Amino acid sequence: MSDEQSQHRTRARGDDPPGWAPRGDAARPRKRTGWRRLLPTWRMVLGGFLLVVLLLAGGLIAGYTLVDIPAANKAATAESNVFLYADGTQLARDGEVNRESVPLSRIPKAVQHAVLAAEDRDFYGESAVNPEAMVRAAWNTVTGKGKQSGSTITQQYVKNYYLGQEQTISRKVKEFFIAIKLDRESGKDDILEGYLNTSYFGRNAYGIQAAAQAYYGKDSDKLDVAQGAYLATLLNAPSAYDVGAHPENKPRAVARWNYVLDGMVKKKWLTREQRAAVRFPAPGKSKPRLGMSGQRGYLVEAVKDYLTGNKIVDEQTLAAGGYRITTTIDRKKQKAFADAVQSQLMDELSDSRKTDSYVRAGGASIEPRTGRIVALYGGIDYTRQYVNNATRRDYQVGSTFKPFVFTSAVQNDSATQQGRPITPFTVYDGTNKRPVQGPDGPVGYAPANEDDRSYGPITVTKATDLSVNAVYAQMAEDVGPSRVKATAVSLGIPEKTPDLTASPSIALGPATASVLDMTQAYATLANHGRHGPYTLVEKATKGGENLQLPDRQERKQAVPREAADTTTAVLRSVVESPGGTGAAARAAGRPAAGKTGTAEEDKAAWFAGYTPDLATVVAVMGQDSESGEQKPLYGATGLPRINGGGYPAQIWATYTADALEGTPAHDFDLEVQQGAESPPPEPPTTSAPPPSSSPPPATSAPPRRPTATAPPSRPVRPSFPTEPPEPTGPPSLPIITLGPNPGREARTSEHDLLGYDY
Repeated sequence: MSDEQSQHRTRARGDDPPGWAPRGDAARPRKRTGWRRLLPTWRMVLGGFLLVVLLLAGGLIAGYTLVDIPAANKAATAESNVFLYADGTQLARDGEVNRESVPLSRIPKAVQHAVLAAEDRDFYGESAVNPEAMVRAAWNTVTGKGKQSGSTITQQYVKNYYLGQEQTISRKVKEFFIAIKLDRESGKDDILEGYLNTSYFGRNAYGIQAAAQAYYGKDSDKLDVAQGAYLATLLNAPSAYDVGAHPENKPRAVARWNYVLDGMVKKKWLTREQRAAVRFPAPGKSKPRLGMSGQRGYLVEAVKDYLTGNKIVDEQTLAAGGYRITTTIDRKKQKAFADAVQSQLMDELSDSRKTDSYVRAGGASIEPRTGRIVALYGGIDYTRQYVNNATRRDYQVGSTFKPFVFTSAVQNDSATQQGRPITPFTVYDGTNKRPVQGPDGPVGYAPANEDDRSYGPITVTKATDLSVNAVYAQMAEDVGPSRVKATAVSLGIPEKTPDLTASPSIALGPATASVLDMTQAYATLANHGRHGPYTLVEKATKGGENLQLPDRQERKQAVPREAADTTTAVLRSVVESPGGTGAAARAAGRPAAGKTGTAEEDKAAWFAGYTPDLATVVAVMGQDSESGEQKPLYGATGLPRINGGGYPAQIWATYTADALEGTPAHDFDLEVQQGAESPPPEPPTTSAPPPSSSPPPATSAPPRRPTATAPPSRPVRPSFPTEPPEPTGPPSLPIITLGPNPGREARTSEHDLLGYDY
């Protein structure tokens, strides 16, 4: 057999000889089948990768070539912002730019280093852009997670000087290419100088020179390390870290200031010994601009905080001006508030009494059905008292918090430790310093009543009338302090309010919510438990275009109606019952519900109340103008003490009567909890056995609904009902931070600087 025949037979059997390879169709690769067909080949992956690289490179080259460094933006010649009352009349005009550019040589090295430690520690050694941070910021913008700046100082300077503050992808792209070009064409010192002269520091100060004057009354070349570090701190959040405007935020400002100094040590710009010797440099008082006198400055700053706090516009963009802002402030009601404070309180002060110089007042008024703020009283005069007393969060709210405990009790169908439902007629033990009882016995908290007075067995309604601490501390334990806190937050108290602690002492009001916060919560009660965040801006436009405002129309049922309405029934008794602490509010001539409150050591007195049409809170506070320290009000206006049922309730009544003058007086339409319609035939036993010497229980039914009448004829100054007699001895107020509540000293810097988390 020939070799050729032999090979043919071998292939026919399928036995290929070594080294043999088929040709033709047999040499083609097998087709992929099944799920493998869905996977790209390595050639496709490599080709796609190369294509993306080419596209990115081409895009970068094209962007760098096409995007030129533009002329400076119009921030240096910024327009004014115009603020309007709800009726369209002008409230104020604001926006003149305060700027004075200085060369880098006039800015001390320590100040330069402080700014770098705060904003960009590797400025001199890094590139002009930080791609990773830019991608993160762009992603947050696209996904609606809010703005997050990861920009270098070069990028921030480009934004400040050449572009604008809008958070858009197109602006970020331009910023990227301009920053790269600028970094190649300008030196690092030139960029840092431009940044320091264009950045916004708050108090209408653009640039380090204007900031040095605004906060310390000196030129930039006279700043020391501590002052430079504080000004660097402001770059992160100018208004919020201004401890002059927001003293309650000092812990956070100091924490940021320490961060800056520690960064300087890490970069070896400051020795540890020098760092240890530095002390926090409290800034000087703000010097409000002309045209911001009276209530205008407070209103303008509150509107700015509202716009920036709700992320409608950022602070620097707003400061650049050009906005036309229509507020919800009712011009008539605003004037009525200022007049009421003047006639009922300020006219009673005397220069001959030192304590009178401590007196401050704050107030807010909201329409319950709409959530619109119609009046806001920030202080005697913005040019004299810079801090807004209506929005500050550093005074205890006292017993004005107690209604939230009862609302929570009804909301959660709570019962006493003995299992009896909590209603307006439940009898508690009002003995002074009675230990609060938990499921396992005393919880270690025994609050004193005002003036150490014991009441024995007393109904919830009567205990509310007389603001009995022992009753409400026990009730908070019965309901559960965490539930009480949750109810308060649902009503409108910001969750991160300082000292809003879930312990039995929460009932006595150690929390430092603002007057505006409390007004919002009481407006929810007035609106039958329906709540929506307040609104201060009706409309905002720039260049004819409307800004997107938060939807504030929707009201949700924050607490059940019967919980809110039963609370209202109890609070009506505070105003209308004989001897109720809120008796002075009857002078408004309207069906009203309310609660008085006094802070620890008489440093503040409150009255929070509402009619069906208007919720208003008034606080009188004590503060030393020079030191900023909170002061007791013992002896102010010549009285032994200032109670919530005194000047605050009188201001409330005078304002409410004037604000609602000419409108029909509506009665409350209440749907109360089962068992709250009328008192039981026999008083129940107490929630804890009272001492044998205690007097018999004092019952108090919710007041009968008065028939609606026409508004009464109101004199210029109402005649206020007689309050319970003032004690003749030295005043004795309970220390409400005893027991499980860790107290104000335990406050940390974790609290939100504004707290508008709704």
